[in-house]
Amino acid sequence: MSAAGRRLGIDLGDRRIGLAVAVDDVPPRGLPTMSRAARVNADAARLAVICSELRIDRLVIGLPLHSDGRASTQGEKTLRWADEVAGHLRLPVTFIDERYSSERARERVGRQGGGAGGGEPGRRRRMAYRASIDQAAAELILEDEADPSLHVDPGLIRARGEA
Repeated sequence: MSAAGRRLGIDLGDRRIGLAVAVDDVPPRGLPTMSRAARVNADAARLAVICSELRIDRLVIGLPLHSDGRASTQGEKTLRWADEVAGHLRLPVTFIDERYSSERARERVGRQGGGAGGGEPGRRRRMAYRASIDQAAAELILEDEADPSLHVDPGLIRARGEA
């Protein structure tokens, strides 16, 4: 699949949604991480605003898989969430195998700094660090889109889960 167009990279978690945007072959840039809403349609409404403002034409969503290629529990949640969001936004979705994106994102961002006086970081600093990891993971998902071997067919994943 070509990396042409305006794509929104999504790293979905239980609490936050890491976001990044890429236009054609320009390297992706992170966007502010969103907190998850209580309902998927609320997430979709907020994403609709972002997609409209940035003229997004495709979603690229990281899909957590087990090492054997089966969808993890989070992967199954991601597939359900993506179906609903894509229906609201009326945008095509490309799924990318994100098995190791969080670890790679941590490597990219680096270690979390300490708090004032060298102690443990405070709540705000921990939250900002986690948001930066989610953002970096979304950037990596968009970068990984260039590798066709990382594209995931959700129909095959669903069929494996039912077998």
